Amino acid sequence: MGCSNTATLLLSTLKTPPYSKPSAFRFLQPRNPYPNLRSLSGKPPITPLSCLPSSLTLREICRNHLPDHVLRRLEEVGYLVPTDVQMEALPILFSGNDCILHAQTGSGKTLTYLLLIFSLINPKRSSVQALIVVPTRELGMQVTKVARMLAVARHMDPELEHKSCTVMALLDGGMLRRHKSWLKAEPPTIVVATIGSLSQMLQKHIFKLDSMQVLVVDEVDFLFNSSKQVSSLRMLLTSYSSCNNRQTVFASASIPQHRRFIHDCIQQKWTKGDVVHVHVNRIKPMPACLRHRFVICGRKEKHQLLLSLLQSDLPKSGIIFVGEQSEKSKKAGKAPSTTLLIDFLRTSYDGSLEILLLEEDMNFNSRAASLSDVRQGDGYLLVSTDIAARGIDLPETTHIYNFDLPKTAVDYLHRAGRTGRMPFSDKKYTVTNIIVSEERFVLQRFENELMFNCEELTLEVPC
Repeated sequence: MGCSNTATLLLSTLKTPPYSKPSAFRFLQPRNPYPNLRSLSGKPPITPLSCLPSSLTLREICRNHLPDHVLRRLEEVGYLVPTDVQMEALPILFSGNDCILHAQTGSGKTLTYLLLIFSLINPKRSSVQALIVVPTRELGMQVTKVARMLAVARHMDPELEHKSCTVMALLDGGMLRRHKSWLKAEPPTIVVATIGSLSQMLQKHIFKLDSMQVLVVDEVDFLFNSSKQVSSLRMLLTSYSSCNNRQTVFASASIPQHRRFIHDCIQQKWTKGDVVHVHVNRIKPMPACLRHRFVICGRKEKHQLLLSLLQSDLPKSGIIFVGEQSEKSKKAGKAPSTTLLIDFLRTSYDGSLEILLLEEDMNFNSRAASLSDVRQGDGYLLVSTDIAARGIDLPETTHIYNFDLPKTAVDYLHRAGRTGRMPFSDKKYTVTNIIVSEERFVLQRFENELMFNCEELTLEVPC
């Protein structure tokens, strides 16, 4: 066989031996009629709407809680059928309970807590009534967009008084001076904020949270695990406002040791004692629509192998995840892996997809421009660090490539969750891991923790 620059992928796959279920598996079996609901308050569980006929529409669930103009707006933009987490959580939220939304990526958690907010706010009041805390600017921009989409319904209804429901994005890298003037002149109804920018405003007494009715912390596990953000988050939860005066919602696809977390929520007074843990798809946290693959190669072959996969898969759009550059590599003056990969693809990839970069070291304007290009383009290959792994909604993504394995199973879950974000679609999406032989046991550990199987792609490389 002659030499070739392109590896030939043999799509006959070899399944790895079935993973062994962890010994704790038996404790996850449901022991009550409503297995997704957990409350430590001792109160009987609220009957979830999922026990009712599955033909219920989102309008029917929300009819007695949301203004009609918001319900009409939901239907206009296509939100007709509730997802599982919305079926489970909305009756609990509408009843006034604090809640921990623990559901797969792309399951509709953002819309769930926004519907709660729009059921409680009063646009005639000039005060901050709802606060949504997010870990990154990119996620904040996305949440703000959905909130404004619902808020605009008020302007479109001629029968309503035109007191607007305003949504402010108080995000890192934003125009904080302009936001300061806005907050003093007329406080917005809803604020979407990163913890750094929010803390600045609270410390300077630019605005207060006395009138806040709802506090949402999205990607809560990420924020609590961030050494830079956890102290500010704790102050927000206990010092700047009281859990007794607000409804608190925590959301994430991954809450490790969730029983301990629920206990801490009550003990530390982050939530009230009646907090309910809504855990959807607890046995299989990974979306079922994902197909996982891996291919083993040498470190020097990874670029060429990725190119071969792209030529074989022909993704409509994809995200290529690359590990963060180490401090040692930075000090040595080496180029980051993202730069090397981008340069390689721009010279070697001859497909139609636009090649874009998103990484934490980019300035905020460049990051915003990359995401804007992704959302406006016909197809993309986004080379990114884990900054794109949390919460960013790019439904057109059909393929995920882990050029470097993530550090933890939780990171794998969130990376994989950037695809398959169509809750009612029967399409299959692909997550491919490019690994060296000594990383196989790491991937097997992820399989055991997240309850999925990874198929091996056999590879014939011409010599």
